[in-house]
Amino acid sequence: MTPEQNDLLCRVEKDAPMGKLMRQHWLPACMIEEVAEPDCTPLRVRLLGENIVVFRDSEGRIGALTEACPHRGASLAFGRNEECGLRCLYHGWKFDVNGNAVDMSSEPVDAKLRSTMKTKAYPVEEAGGFVWVWLGAEETVTPFDPPNWCAAPADKISIVKMHGACNWAQVLEGSIDSAHSSSLHSSNMPTATDVSGSTATDTAWLRPSADKAPRIEVDRTSFGLRYAAIRKPIVDADKQDYVRMTLFVAPFTVHIPSNNQYHLSQMLVPIDDVNTMFYWVAWHPAKGIEQDAWRKFCGAEIGKDVEPITFKKVRAKENNYLQDRDLMRAGDFTGIYGIPAQDMAMWESMGPIADRSADRLGSSDKAIFTFRTQMYRAAQAVARGEPAIGTVEPRVPFAKLMSFEGMVPKGDDWRLLNVSEEELALAAKSPSQAKAKRAGVDA
Repeated sequence: MTPEQNDLLCRVEKDAPMGKLMRQHWLPACMIEEVAEPDCTPLRVRLLGENIVVFRDSEGRIGALTEACPHRGASLAFGRNEECGLRCLYHGWKFDVNGNAVDMSSEPVDAKLRSTMKTKAYPVEEAGGFVWVWLGAEETVTPFDPPNWCAAPADKISIVKMHGACNWAQVLEGSIDSAHSSSLHSSNMPTATDVSGSTATDTAWLRPSADKAPRIEVDRTSFGLRYAAIRKPIVDADKQDYVRMTLFVAPFTVHIPSNNQYHLSQMLVPIDDVNTMFYWVAWHPAKGIEQDAWRKFCGAEIGKDVEPITFKKVRAKENNYLQDRDLMRAGDFTGIYGIPAQDMAMWESMGPIADRSADRLGSSDKAIFTFRTQMYRAAQAVARGEPAIGTVEPRVPFAKLMSFEGMVPKGDDWRLLNVSEEELALAAKSPSQAKAKRAGVDA
């Protein structure tokens, strides 16, 4: 990629085409737990370079307002959240969840300004453990399409949140790179001979393969892409393949292969051009992992591994992610605790915005190449005034999009995994129509 192409892929602030693309989708502003109680502390949020304040009013309603008070620009994040509104400390102007000025202490009671004053309020939704906001034009708001984990009860959804000091695209490329897990995370995902799929323990995810060079096959879809990393298993390698199928749901969601206890989804959300909020959701309709255990496993406990409010890491570039060379000599591959911190060390070491013109891609990078070309072209389309990827027909409801991992008989098509009886019947009559129905494949 040229530097100009790289900028089009990466930059999201102001009028950048990629930012315009993302404004045609609902964005996660924060976790519900951060604004759980009525009249809670207002929360400062930054998305796509815009500064927002999120709060829950006295009646439990969620509001998301422009952070700067329209009076003189002071931050509403310092405001008093009380009596169904957020009051600016500077002059006492108070705004409700819809942005209406309900009090203006410094103005005469008969001032005309009192009846006309508003501040920008963003449409909001609560679902799946998150507060979602719409940053696009109000007249373009689309119905909220819940992701797949919203099907699980609240107590079966566990969330890790961590700040990444680099651009969103290099974080997302890490999430759709199956090959790196066999090296970077090899101490967390060790090979085991007595499992037939990814098997979770308290400290690791056991794998039935030692193959570090998976064969990558990719399908473009209307929602983004899906790909399979096909590995040679330890047992019966002549009869079966170990397949891990990952889905990229544009513009920032990735469903990575599950283990035997919970499903796994990630959202890599641009704070601005050079900062990203990393969310990792572990969920299951019946099993799952408890919130505290999930954060401990990931090395992302609030107040211990990440700072409250900002979610900046204790293990950071400035301290070499607390890498322990003695631990490496004892057998740990990275010497860095926690899968997210291991990833962050790689992503952030590339710089605030990676220079992709210097990359030398290999066969294991097919999904990376597809993501780059697909999203670059999607940004070009938005710049021409066309709709964003994932917003036009044929569409697949986000709730139905699932990853897969497991053993597959040699010769079987991984593209037919996790499909309905109706789709299998269609496949027997017309494979091309079935493929289009399953994935919303682009023409």
